Amino acid sequence: METLQEKEIQTAPVTFTDGAIEELNRLRSSLVTAEESFLRIGVKGGGCSGLSYLLAFDKKEDGDKEFQIQGMEVVMNKAHVMYVLGMVIDWENGLNNRGFTFNNPNAKDTCGCGQSFST
Repeated sequence: METLQEKEIQTAPVTFTDGAIEELNRLRSSLVTAEESFLRIGVKGGGCSGLSYLLAFDKKEDGDKEFQIQGMEVVMNKAHVMYVLGMVIDWENGLNNRGFTFNNPNAKDTCGCGQSFST
């Protein structure tokens, strides 16, 4: 029988670093209302490379897939999964960089800021 962790590894389209989980939990505790209890991960048109990453607390909508990723309740539009499959989300807190970073194996080109990409 599969453990929850083994199932999570097989089905989760993205993973988080420990730093990202820590920052997301901090944000969730200070910002989230009961209605916005899910972390939404996805993409949207725009940015200098064509697609931008979407990372926000939101409510679940029709057509969303729900995932439990490293203790975080995540929702994604089904059509977005193919753009972020295998992506690692990190939190940088250094002198030169501060914010979430996206290591996406599906991105062919990435802009200088790392917030948009093309496939």
